[in-house]
Amino acid sequence: MNYQWYPGHMAKAKRMMQENIKLIDLVIELVDARMPLGSRNPDIDELSKNKFRIILLNKADLADPRHNKKWAEYFKGKGFQVVEVNSRSGAGVKSIQGAVQEACKEKTERDRKRGILNRPVRAMVVGIPNVGKSTFINSFAGKACTKTGNRPGVTKGKQWIRLNKGLELLDTPGILWPKFEDQAIGMRLAWIGSINDEILSMEDMALGLIGFLQENYPGLLEKRYGEVTEGQADAFGILEAIGRGRRCYAKGDTIDVNRAAGMVVDDFRNGKLGQITLEFAE
Repeated sequence: MNYQWYPGHMAKAKRMMQENIKLIDLVIELVDARMPLGSRNPDIDELSKNKFRIILLNKADLADPRHNKKWAEYFKGKGFQVVEVNSRSGAGVKSIQGAVQEACKEKTERDRKRGILNRPVRAMVVGIPNVGKSTFINSFAGKACTKTGNRPGVTKGKQWIRLNKGLELLDTPGILWPKFEDQAIGMRLAWIGSINDEILSMEDMALGLIGFLQENYPGLLEKRYGEVTEGQADAFGILEAIGRGRRCYAKGDTIDVNRAAGMVVDDFRNGKLGQITLEFAE
């Protein structure tokens, strides 16, 4: 199937970000730690050039810890400040303030030399849909956050959030890009929930995911669904076995393959299949 999703509101959100980038010192980009390159919108690099940068490997708890470290080193080698975080639990969030100070030390020194003291760093928070931006902002800000108005950029669809005297965040909507040149990236984006499920074939998604897991994480499916064996001939046979074992039946003894597929995809997204990385830094 063809993986693509770029509704009109994303084009509008991109224009909004382009209009507001002049107000920004720092871009904080959230990526999904399970696919750190594929979950980066290539438009953001163009948008963020000449800005200080931080990459947050979010949902690090769902990814393979071995590959988290390798991806962190990869991005550090490209000149980014990098923090592994789990926004839902708050793990790693306390490290972000230090990363902000390190990323913006040139700006702080420049301001000091000009006699500008205590001007807060203004950061734009960006990322694709379902990468966890809202959860991150809530976790980072806690109860201390307040919307700030009376400045350019305060319109529907985005908001300024003052975290403390030294940092303000501009929240932005999640956006993808108009065309996935590599359909494998589109498929992985579908697996992590960044594309609207309603326009996708859940069966195709599950079959692709099963094939990936059999090749790269053998044994995980068997551990989760004991009825699945290495002896199954293909991904569809495995999916049928899962449906049979979990009693996903339609009428009579007919296996509801779509229901079984949805269960496999949900189990991956929720971490029930284990800590899995979809792209490897090597």
